Amino acid sequence: MEKKRVSLLEASIVLLLMLIVMGLGVIKFGISPQTPVMLVMGILTIWARARGFKWDDISTGIKDGIETGIIPIFIFILVGALISTWIAAGIIPGLMVVGFKLISVQWFVPSVFIVCALVGTSVGSAFTVMSTVGITFFGMGMTMQINPALVAGAIISGAIFGDKCSPLSESTNLASAVVDADLFNHIKNLMWSTIPAFVVSLILFGIFGHSEAGTANMSKINQTVAILEHQFNVSFWAIIPIALMFICAWRRIPAIPTLFINIGVSVVMIFIEHPSTLIKEIASIIEMGFVSKSGNASVDTLLTRGGIASMMGTVSLIVLTLSLGGLLVHLGLIETVMEPVARRLNSDGKLISAVVLSSIGVNIFIGEQFLSVILPGKAFKDTFDKAGLANVALSRALEDGGTVINYLIPWGVAGVFAANTFHVPTLHFLPFVFFSLLSPIFSIISGFTGLGIKHKEPVTESAE
Repeated sequence: MEKKRVSLLEASIVLLLMLIVMGLGVIKFGISPQTPVMLVMGILTIWARARGFKWDDISTGIKDGIETGIIPIFIFILVGALISTWIAAGIIPGLMVVGFKLISVQWFVPSVFIVCALVGTSVGSAFTVMSTVGITFFGMGMTMQINPALVAGAIISGAIFGDKCSPLSESTNLASAVVDADLFNHIKNLMWSTIPAFVVSLILFGIFGHSEAGTANMSKINQTVAILEHQFNVSFWAIIPIALMFICAWRRIPAIPTLFINIGVSVVMIFIEHPSTLIKEIASIIEMGFVSKSGNASVDTLLTRGGIASMMGTVSLIVLTLSLGGLLVHLGLIETVMEPVARRLNSDGKLISAVVLSSIGVNIFIGEQFLSVILPGKAFKDTFDKAGLANVALSRALEDGGTVINYLIPWGVAGVFAANTFHVPTLHFLPFVFFSLLSPIFSIISGFTGLGIKHKEPVTESAE
């Protein structure tokens, strides 16, 4: 049977129905995203068959979608192992002790934002920042009795800023590559929206964090420090895995070997600190996570986490959302909706706004960070060329609407990772991820005001 071309109206109705089902499931009924996404895939499969698509088309779409996420899935599994071994080796508890002694309670939240931004810029991975120093800061914030959603928002905002500004970042490299822009020109042009978003975010974290700091219980902080120092061997050697992380970033070693190196070093440190530890116990920590037995309920709650098993919920959602994304792309629904929009835009501000909103839309419907950059990038490339806009203008809009927004989507890959890492629902920390909320706004303002919008240089014929 010959498959039929999907009309704009029909594609829009299908996508709207999908959004309603996922939105009601996650927001209205508060259930995990896996079930609504799976239900949407079932509805989409029935619709595809009714419209003349073959089973091969459906299976090919699912396979193509999952293929793009194999590396991120493996990274998440390794991150689970990294978290548990870092705790068992005393690295995260050691960082917490040092942090309590160095960081002011009054300015804790903005300090978290700045440090995570610096670390993120150095290592080029928001996920790495969140799963290492991010967990440390989150534990400190919980001890200080600061709103967990606010602390998570500061960590995530800083991590995203660093990821966005780092030449080592996969998403930043992708955004420049999709539109054939020079990487460092792309990063330089990003500053027109990124710096204003950073400054306003810092101010907001200072305001919200200062009001929250008044509830901090210093006696509880001192008690937590004493328990950590008694339970773990807090020493200078805990800095070794952190230093290795920066060295690997400096040497541009990819994420997977970097994680393997850190996990291996952490395991060695566990054996050095606890020579009687059995290999079976190490395997259990890696697979099932670290279980804190300090006797203090608060500390045990903070440090009982990690392990490969803890990432399986995230992995299952990634597989489902990538499958859904592959279906939407292979069936042509996203392309059908985006192309007419790209053809009808006649000003720089409208073009920038359309790209930002399209990237946000892809994040909402598909929940995959890379596709939110790739699909609008391909759809709007010719339109930007005809309008005389430079490639970096498009790549910046893709970052501002695509890369940073995925962390705010309850069924998005990055959003689910952050929620599972901090045990805070996405919708709870969403209002406090100021950097992600502000970046699209400043990008659109830039488009309509012309500030930072680069145009192609006119081609001039050389004189004979």
